[in-house]
Amino acid sequence: MIETIYRTMLLRLGGVMMAIVLMAGLQVKSVGAAQPASDNSTQQISIVAFGDSLTAGYNIAASASFPAQLERALRQRGHSVSVANAGVSGDTTSGGLQRLDWAVPQGTHAVILELGANDALRGIDPQKARDNLDKILSRLVDRGVAVLLAGMKSPQNWGKTYVDSFEAMFPELANKHGVLLYPFFMEGVALDPKLNLDDGLHPNRQGVAKIVAGILPKVEQLIARVKQARQ
Repeated sequence: MIETIYRTMLLRLGGVMMAIVLMAGLQVKSVGAAQPASDNSTQQISIVAFGDSLTAGYNIAASASFPAQLERALRQRGHSVSVANAGVSGDTTSGGLQRLDWAVPQGTHAVILELGANDALRGIDPQKARDNLDKILSRLVDRGVAVLLAGMKSPQNWGKTYVDSFEAMFPELANKHGVLLYPFFMEGVALDPKLNLDDGLHPNRQGVAKIVAGILPKVEQLIARVKQARQ
């Protein structure tokens, strides 16, 4: 039930998201520099959070964004990591594909891929979104980058065929490329007014903290894959 309401909310807020596309600037920055470097920099794991406004930290402080909070949580658990913010508000899978090479620089060990919500808001053919994500994953895997794919939900107004096709692409692509999957990026946060901004769509600081807590075990699996590849 909550997912159905959330999808309806996404539809109603489609105009908000389009405004974000027009107003938002590029928000790509590294948040790792705020923390002391590891004693052994060659062992530090470089993670890029690659996504849209949910990754970028729309309308909240940079220190409260998903990459920043995730980096702090990982370091508190003893991981030597940096997490770069490669989130762009309003971005689609097509935009992500176009900026992939410079947004995920050489030397990146792992990527958290969070794209697709804006494709669904605009009613973009799920096959096109799937093809874009497929190409992004292929290029990252070919580079030897470990990937955690974050799934999203679709508005219901496009019909069952659209919704089923859109939501199925995330597990299908994760299985095809052998990457990790976190089924729903906004799990436990969607529709909770205490965890979202006034627009009802974007998480506030507390909402981001809950996202980080939910996805953290998968990110630790991602780190384990990087370490295993080094052996």
